[in-house]
Amino acid sequence: MKTVETLNEGLKREYRLTITAKDIDARVDDEVKSIAPTVRMPGFRPGKVPPNLIRKMHGEALSADALNKAIDQGVRDLMANEKLRPALQPAVSLADGYERGKDAELTVALEVLPEIEAPSIDGLKLERLTVPADDKAVMAKIEEFAAQMKRFDDAPKTKKAAAGDQVIIDFAGSVDGVAFDGGTGEDMAVEIGSGQLIPGFEDQLVGVKTGDEKTVKVTFPEEYPVDTLKGAKAEFAVTVKQIKVPADAKIDDEFAKSLGLESLDKLKELMKDQVEQELNGLTRTYMKRKLLDQLAASHDFDVPPTMVEAEFNQIWQQLEHEASHEEDPEAAKAELEKDRDEYRSIAVRRVRLGLLLSEIGQAHGVQVSNQEMQRLIMQAAQQYRPEDRQRFVEYVQQDALAAAQLRAPLYEDKVVDFLFEKAEISDREVTREEIEAAIEADDDHVHGPGCGHDHDHDHKPAKKAAAKKPAAKKDAVTEEKAEPKKAPAKKAAAAKAEDKPAAKKAAPAKAADEKPAAKKAPAKKAAAKK
Repeated sequence: MKTVETLNEGLKREYRLTITAKDIDARVDDEVKSIAPTVRMPGFRPGKVPPNLIRKMHGEALSADALNKAIDQGVRDLMANEKLRPALQPAVSLADGYERGKDAELTVALEVLPEIEAPSIDGLKLERLTVPADDKAVMAKIEEFAAQMKRFDDAPKTKKAAAGDQVIIDFAGSVDGVAFDGGTGEDMAVEIGSGQLIPGFEDQLVGVKTGDEKTVKVTFPEEYPVDTLKGAKAEFAVTVKQIKVPADAKIDDEFAKSLGLESLDKLKELMKDQVEQELNGLTRTYMKRKLLDQLAASHDFDVPPTMVEAEFNQIWQQLEHEASHEEDPEAAKAELEKDRDEYRSIAVRRVRLGLLLSEIGQAHGVQVSNQEMQRLIMQAAQQYRPEDRQRFVEYVQQDALAAAQLRAPLYEDKVVDFLFEKAEISDREVTREEIEAAIEADDDHVHGPGCGHDHDHDHKPAKKAAAKKPAAKKDAVTEEKAEPKKAPAKKAAAAKAEDKPAAKKAAPAKAADEKPAAKKAPAKKAAAKK
């Protein structure tokens, strides 16, 4: 095989490889010998078919297979002989006009990883902010959860609905006196003031009593997801079937038992574990950001443009998705465009830090064990349907790039832990509010290094109208709030309780998902899920 370097600029490399017809033909001969024992042909005993007949029958396929294997081997030899470390998979192209029986000319284009000077890990100094999981924090967490478990009790029939009450209604909507699809529903639970329905609907339920009939007049928002209703003036004939009032959530043994636990003490014990995990997570986030800031400040080297482009595209797609769910998507995207260059800088920082952490890990023997890798694969497989999990496992085991992407976040965390061990760390006890404020003050940092994982520490542009966190998921009828935080209980009863909405009964699903579709009409515009 003949190799000629045709480009060497920065991190870009390009080579022209020539694979001789003789080499390809020799591979065809080897393939013929390999398959001969299995070839069947009328008039010949098994395994006795002459090689020339095998070539005649399967020549095209054998030649194509031989060429592919020669190309693969040629690229591997190129990487080894030239001591190349490709940033991404090399682009290999076969010259136009190749014919069987002739030499094959290839172009191999790639970007190589930069030569990084041995990263110094001496002199790292970090402050570890810690927050004690005291009784006050645990009870605050329990109270927060109890508030999300809000329930309603029946009110007397003479009770007039007020803000915070729940009203059970039947409704029938019309525009210009004509009923519209999805405009009717029964037994819908509406909490006044929750923002569950389109603007103005809930306000007009204040003062109603059980048995009342009321006409509610509203205007659908211009961004309403049903085109025929955008900006339309509508009337809803509402029948009030029941008024319910919020019930106080008493935090005692009975409350704990409703979650499937033995007692309030057991609930406190489990909730303390949850609080400690959350606080430890805040501590680690703060320390990791400060660590990576130090590394970024002390290392500067060119990074492969293709890696930057891939990282930038991932960032941009996420931001565009979030912008598309803002109240004015076009304005949000226009604002986002102003910060394109700054987000590209974020991509450069991510890639550089990812390469730096990888270099540090390799230099100091940080590894992901086979056992850890297998656990990662099995955890990732759980997101697939049971019948597809084995195929996913086989895919990751056979595809080096897929395995590397799965391995990267764990490897990064192990390198970070290694650096924590080497750093000089001072401890300072703070409140939860103080550590959250410190992280928020650092929230020019939103993303981390490499391959789209654990993105929590890159500098973020100051203007973030389009990139702010999207609103909680809202379905087409009820504008669902964020999901309630999970209960600490591990038993079935507790798990069931975790699924209850925080402030009301489950709202009707979208029309495409389940009936009755009628309960869609009074809803606001759908927004993105957090």
